[in-house]
Amino acid sequence: MKTVAGIDLGTQSMKVVIYDYEKKEIIEKASCPMELISKADGTREQKAEWFDNGLDVCFGKLSAANKKTIEAIGVSGQQHGFVPLGKNGKALYNIKLWCDTSTVKQCEKITKAAGGDKNVVKLLGNLMLPGFTAPKILWLKENKPAAFEKLAYIMLPHDYLNWKLTGQYVMEYGDASGTALFDSKKRKWSKEICNIIDPKLLGLLPKLIEPSAPAGVVTEAAAKKYGIPAGIPVSAGGGDNMMGAVGTGTVADGFLTMSMGTSGTLYGYSDKPIADPANGLSGFCSSTGGWLPLLCTMNCTVATEFVRGLFNMDVKELDGEAAKAPCGSEGVLVIPFFNGERTPNLPNGRASITGLTSANTNRANIARASLESAVFAMRGGLDAFRKLGFKPKQIRLIGGGSKSPIWRQIVADIMNLPIHVPALDEAAALGGAVQALWCLKNMSGKCSIAKLCAEHIKLDETKTAKPIAKNVKAYDKAYAEYTKVVDTLAPLYK
Repeated sequence: MKTVAGIDLGTQSMKVVIYDYEKKEIIEKASCPMELISKADGTREQKAEWFDNGLDVCFGKLSAANKKTIEAIGVSGQQHGFVPLGKNGKALYNIKLWCDTSTVKQCEKITKAAGGDKNVVKLLGNLMLPGFTAPKILWLKENKPAAFEKLAYIMLPHDYLNWKLTGQYVMEYGDASGTALFDSKKRKWSKEICNIIDPKLLGLLPKLIEPSAPAGVVTEAAAKKYGIPAGIPVSAGGGDNMMGAVGTGTVADGFLTMSMGTSGTLYGYSDKPIADPANGLSGFCSSTGGWLPLLCTMNCTVATEFVRGLFNMDVKELDGEAAKAPCGSEGVLVIPFFNGERTPNLPNGRASITGLTSANTNRANIARASLESAVFAMRGGLDAFRKLGFKPKQIRLIGGGSKSPIWRQIVADIMNLPIHVPALDEAAALGGAVQALWCLKNMSGKCSIAKLCAEHIKLDETKTAKPIAKNVKAYDKAYAEYTKVVDTLAPLYK
C-alpha cells in the first residue's frame, strides 16, 4: 500500500487524512476540535499550543500500520492568521485569525502611509483588509510592544505546521499572497509595505519557495513524536482555499470552487493575474503555479446556524422548512453580517432580517432566506469574474453547505451554473495529500498537477444540480433587491 497524508488546519478543527494513491481512496482520517477566543471588539484568536495539541491528537488516533505507509505529507491551513514566534520557537502572543476584525485602525494607517487604496492595490494586487496578516503585525507592534520586540519568525498557520514537521522556515506563493505583504504579480515581498509597518520586518519574513517544491523533510524528532516515517518530504502546502482548489480539481481555466463553511469563498484558477479588489475579488497566487482570484465572505453557514438556533431546528428541519418557501422567500431577506463582513468591506457590519410584512413573516421564508443570503453574497464575486473576462463553466461545491440538496439547487439557480460536488469530502486535506503526491513525483521527474487532479479528483454525479430557468429569473430579481438593501445599509457600518 502506498499513501500520502493531508493535514487541514481549519478554524473549527484540525483533520488528517491518509490517502491511498494507488486505490484513489481515503483509508483513514482523524480530527480534533479547535477552540476560539472571541471578543466584542472583533477579536478572533487561537493559541499555538492548540495547534500542537491538534497534531498530537490527530496522529495519535491514526493506526500505526497506516502511518508507516506514508510517503509524503501536505499541509492546508486557514489563511491570513499571524503566528508570532520568538527565537526559541515559542509563541509570543495568540494567533490572530482570518476572521479577526479588530485591526481596522491598522489597515487605515498602512493604507494612508502607502498613499491610498490605489497605491496599495498597485503594490500588492489587493486592498489592505482586516482579515489579512499585515495589519495584525502592526497591531502586535502597537498593542504588545514587548512581544513585537522579540519577534523572530512570522508564520501563517500552515507554515507553523510545516515548521513543526520539518524545522524549516519557508513559505510558498499562494499563502504568502494573502498576507498583504506580498506582490502577487511579481511574486516577491513588498519592501514598501513592510517598511511602513517596521524597518526590520522584511528581514524577518521566510524564504519563498515554489509550490511544487518540498518545504523540507520530516525530522527524526517529529517522526518519533507522531509515529510517521522520518525523512519523507513535506510539500510546500498552502492556504485552505489554495488546497481546496487542488482537492476539487480547480487547477485549470474555467473551473470555480465555492466553499460554504463558516466563511464563504468563491475562487477560480487563472494562468494570468486577475483581481478586482474594489469588488471583493482578491488577487491571490495559487499553490499550483498560477493565480487564484478569490472572493471571501465572513458569514456563510454562520447565518443558517443563527436561524436554526432562533427556531430551535436541526439541519434537516431547517432544509425542510426552507423547502416550503418559494425562490426569493416572498421578499424576505437575511443580511448575514453576524461577524462583520469582508465582502463588502464592513468590519462593523450587523446582521438583520428585512422585507418582512404581515403576509410573509413565517419560519419557512426566514429559513430559506438564510440559505439564499450566503449565495447572494458570492453572486457579486461571480459577476466580477465575468467582467474580467473569466468564462466560468461550472462550480465545484464544498463545505457544509454542499451536503444540503436544497442549498445545492439554490446555488445553481442564483449563480446560473451547473453545480458538482467532489466524491471525496475533506477537500482541503485531500488537496494537501494530492499536492504532497505532486511534490513526491516531482522529485523523480516533472509531473503535471492538472493531470494528477484529473486522475484523483472524482465527482459525485448523484449530487449534481443544474439551474432551472424560472428559478434563475426569480433569483435575478431577488438578488437585485438584496444588493439594493446592502448598499443602503452599508454607510451605517463604515
